[in-house]
Amino acid sequence: MTTIRIATRASDLALVQARTVAALIESKLGASTEIVPVKTTGDRLQGVSLAKIGGKGLFVKEIEEALADGRADLAVHSAKDLPAVLADGLVLAAFPERADCRDALVARKSGATLRALAAGARVGTGSARRTAQLKTNRADLEIVPLRGNVPTRLRKLVEQELDAVILACAGLDRLGFGDRIEERISPDVMLPAIAQGALAIEARRGEALCDDLAALNDAQTARAVRAERGFLSRLGADCTVPVACLAEGSVAGRLRLRGLVAAEDGSRIVRGELEVAADQAVSGGARLAEQILARGGEDILAEIRSQAGS
Repeated sequence: MTTIRIATRASDLALVQARTVAALIESKLGASTEIVPVKTTGDRLQGVSLAKIGGKGLFVKEIEEALADGRADLAVHSAKDLPAVLADGLVLAAFPERADCRDALVARKSGATLRALAAGARVGTGSARRTAQLKTNRADLEIVPLRGNVPTRLRKLVEQELDAVILACAGLDRLGFGDRIEERISPDVMLPAIAQGALAIEARRGEALCDDLAALNDAQTARAVRAERGFLSRLGADCTVPVACLAEGSVAGRLRLRGLVAAEDGSRIVRGELEVAADQAVSGGARLAEQILARGGEDILAEIRSQAGS
């Protein structure tokens, strides 16, 4: 087998994730690998709100172009960065085992928790989903907009005199910063982003490599991510909107799905939950979305879209 070229963003975290997949390919497929770093629009526009420049799909576009035009054989993404619809001719071929999907609180003071932060504490996040849920749980906090890669956000914790920042546990763990986490926030308190903690391996549809990559797939992770992406697709939303979904294994091979849609200021939040058979992951995610839309989620999303267009 020839060398397999792996396209990825050029951030520290993305490179760690790509190397993880490269090691899996080398051990399970016996092939050599080459990392192909790609600078994306999202990486170049670090000081601009994602919602204003086109959403997290801007971290994917150039990588998919490298895959489509043959500069790479596959791509490795943080699955939560992927839009609901992929570029033509491409497919998600495998999902390795998911890391910790929870959000993490990193604080300046040891022992801090979200519940124990002082009234008026300054908390940094660049996520609309986290902002809405923070405001729902702790309306007294001051939310400070925050962008940049993981090391940059950790640095801003001190430079901007923040009391805490909210990041993904998976990213911190993968970069060796797991010891900085003061609290791994329960999904009961803060429901994670769709596919948070999971990696997605994207390839060209119909190629033999797609079949080979099945050796890297974790079935439980794949079911969960496809259910969560089914939820996202039915909502017609993207990762810049305050939506969340988590699919977890339940008894007798079933999936427990929890989701929400929130107003950006946290003033309204619509939640839903259901269990589905494992082989109904995608349709189950769509059913959960329909449940939430019918309960008022549609009105919230319409208002968000109206404000974005004004």
